[in-house]
Order: sequence, then C-alpha cells, then structure tokens
Amino acid sequence: MEEGMELNTEARDALRIFLGKHDFMKGCLALDLDGTALNEDRGRIYISESVEAGVKAIHDLKRPIILNTLRFPLSVINTIGIAWYEMADIPILTVLLNGSILGYIRLNGDKLEYDEIDAFPLTEHEIKLVLDGVTQLLKDKIDDILLFIYPRDWRQGEILWTPKSDRVESLRKKFVSAAVVKSTTFQQLAAELYRQEICMMSLFIDRPEDTLMAYQHSKRNSFFTRRGVDKAYGLKEMAKRLKISLADSVGAGDTEMDSFLNEVGLAVTVGRTGLSFKGKSGTVYVGSPPELGQFISLLAENARKEIHA
Repeated sequence: MEEGMELNTEARDALRIFLGKHDFMKGCLALDLDGTALNEDRGRIYISESVEAGVKAIHDLKRPIILNTLRFPLSVINTIGIAWYEMADIPILTVLLNGSILGYIRLNGDKLEYDEIDAFPLTEHEIKLVLDGVTQLLKDKIDDILLFIYPRDWRQGEILWTPKSDRVESLRKKFVSAAVVKSTTFQQLAAELYRQEICMMSLFIDRPEDTLMAYQHSKRNSFFTRRGVDKAYGLKEMAKRLKISLADSVGAGDTEMDSFLNEVGLAVTVGRTGLSFKGKSGTVYVGSPPELGQFISLLAENARKEIHA
C-alpha cells in the first residue's frame, strides 16, 4: 500500500450509500488531473499505482472515464498520454481548457492525436474584453503580464505573449510547455487573436500579489472562456453526447475550479477540505491521489457486486 493511503470510513460509507441509491453503470467517472488523479514529486508528474489500478478496474466495467482539466490537448498528450492510454488501450475522453473543448485522445499509428467532439470558443466581444483588461494594466504601469493563449487548433499548443521583449528567452526556459513565446506589439496581438478561434486565455501578472493591492486589477491569475463555460458546463455537454447520467456518476477534484463536482451524484474532494462544491447525493473527502485510487478501486468492486446482486 502506498504511503498515506488509508481510505477513511466516511468515504467508504458514502460510497456504499451512493451505490445503494444510484446505478453507476449508467454513469461515468469524471476526474480532474493535477492534484487529483496525478501526483507530483519534485516537478515530476506521475500516476500512482493505486490510481492506475482504479482506472483499470473502471475500464473493466466498461464505464467511461472523463478527464476534466484546465490542461490543453498537447499538455495531456505529452505528460501522461501514453501512460494513461496503456491502462485501457481505448481513446481517452476529455473535457479540456476549463470546459471549452470536448474530445478524445486516440492512438494513430504510433502517435497520440486529439479528435475534437465540440468546442466553445470565445466570441469577438469576449476577446475584446480581455484585450481591454490588458490595455488597462499597461496604462497602470503593470507590464509584468503573461498572456497564455489556447487556440481551438490543438496542434498550435500553448502560446505565451509578453509585452516585454527582453523576457522572451527567460520565459522560454521557464515555461517549457509553451510552443511559442513571443513579444509583439499590442496591435499585432489583437490581430492574431481576432484572426482565429480561441478556446481559452489566461492572464497572469508575474509579480507578488501584495504589490498589486493599489490597483483595480489585483488578481494575479484569471482564466477567460466563453461566458457560462467552465468544467461543469463541459461535463454536462459531454454527458449529453455520450448519454451518461451525471446523477449516477462520480467526480473528483481538488480546487475551486472543479465546478463539475456540483453536477455528479457523488463528489470526491482530494487533499483539501472546505471546497464549496457538493455532489447531488453526497460529498466525501480523501487525503491524496493514492487514496483516491483506492476509492476508485472500491467503487469498481462495489459496482460490480451491485450488478450481480
């Protein structure tokens, strides 16, 4: 048993009660990745043995597992794509970029690729609002801006824009996930954004938060998607397409971005208490990704017993 992986009695009881009232064979397992299904150790991201065992057990039941994460397609492919694919050898269902793109990762020959099911890009007006925010920050002499851009065309990956050309090289080394790090004029930035479909943008102010308190734009990190689109919206849209009952589903997450926990029957919060989300039928806490793995294995085991009861 992995260190720190002793599933609490409350989680076991909540799972038993949930399966007594709901049919998991009509539902799915929806998982956030970072801090939920994935472990991190000194910068290395990996899938714990218990999560691997749990995922395999759910796939043996022929129930869908949907990865619901802020990550963009290439990030999932490049970090855990092969390892996750090998656990089930079927396409990986995903809700990515805070609900703004739905699809699956599949193996094409010896390469993983992304197939889109649907996407909800920002409108021109919404792009303008982001640009207006950047303009205001620059007027307020806040130029430590990092604008992360995620086009609908997944092959472009992550694009990082900075107004300070002397930072480009250092940012390339710091943000190795970015396919492109650039510093153009504001006008060139705007033209690029309007020229294509953008699923999500993230605006990060790269300075200590306490130095921003005098400014109106004091939030260090903000995510922008189409109005009304978030992880909950994305999961609901995916469930419609797959004809999945979310009331009979289980979801797990670890931050306030994981709004999809409100939509599933049983919500599992991982590693932290006090999240505002509540599952439709119940909410439980587990201490770490390895404990979540044990919980998922128990879910599969008990769901299988319900089938044969």
